[in-house]
Amino acid sequence: MADTSPIVEAAPRYEAESIPPPSANTPGLEWRLNLVLFLVTVVAVFFSGAAYAGAYSPSSSLSDLVRGLWKGYPFAVPLLAILLFHEFGHYIAARLHRVKASLPYFIPAPLLNPFGTMGAVIAMPERIRSRNALLDIGAAGPLAGLVVAIPVLWIGLAGSHVGALDGPYVQEGQSLLYVGMKRLVLGPIPAGHDVMMSPTALAGWTGLFVTALNLIPVGQLDGGHVAYALFGSKQDRYAAMIHVGLLVVAGLNLVRFLVPVMQNGGDRWQAIGNSSFYVVWFVLLALMRWRTGMNHPPTDDTTLSPVRKLVAGLCLVLFALLFMPTPWATYG
Repeated sequence: MADTSPIVEAAPRYEAESIPPPSANTPGLEWRLNLVLFLVTVVAVFFSGAAYAGAYSPSSSLSDLVRGLWKGYPFAVPLLAILLFHEFGHYIAARLHRVKASLPYFIPAPLLNPFGTMGAVIAMPERIRSRNALLDIGAAGPLAGLVVAIPVLWIGLAGSHVGALDGPYVQEGQSLLYVGMKRLVLGPIPAGHDVMMSPTALAGWTGLFVTALNLIPVGQLDGGHVAYALFGSKQDRYAAMIHVGLLVVAGLNLVRFLVPVMQNGGDRWQAIGNSSFYVVWFVLLALMRWRTGMNHPPTDDTTLSPVRKLVAGLCLVLFALLFMPTPWATYG
């Protein structure tokens, strides 16, 4: 996406299975809180989508905001569908394995990030004891979300166009899968040009971005569940190395953006901002691991079925295909 408006960093969602639901002591209220949070999230995401559609201006009144809200549907409807499929993939897998799980708690974030939401959290108050169940629950969300995100991105790219990167712009993160889809849908992109994403394409890209973050094999992220199901207790050591590796990625970004500024002049704070996402994500993961345990909760069995080993391997390959070294960067 090439855009002249700044993007605010979002703290994407994760599943914190060891944290009990906020309303665990009042079962009759659980679904009401879920519903209220979801409805507020719907409004916030539609607001973001309407802004991308140009429905608002600095002089817009409250009535203008309400009347223009529906114009956000090309972004809001597909993004909400991706998030719903992701969350209910986890929820249905948990129910099939008779693992206690809350309904998704969606997190509205109006005006705080470019998406209108920080995703959702599903709470699982008990340890997942079966390795097969752990794999199924961890993998079901990302795979279900991608079933929607990939077609959405394809349709969105087909409705986008390639343009020159003139003036200040924001470059969205590039992953192997995303770059491949741009090439398939729009053909070769000349140097100095990029895709001017439609709102639907932005929704699909957001789905890939959120899925990539969830598939990082650390802690109790989806990728952490999948990797622990595959590798067992060895995953605790791998997770610690990957966690530190996020700082390495941040350092490489800092070299990429700050060194040219120091040599040729430019906005140093912009360069630091372009490099800072994985520092923030490192801290968020550290807090999550501190809250839920530095090591992944163990399973009671040590056997993963052959088919599930293939699914686990597919998830790790998808992580490699979806990972964005620089989630977004501002130029100019």
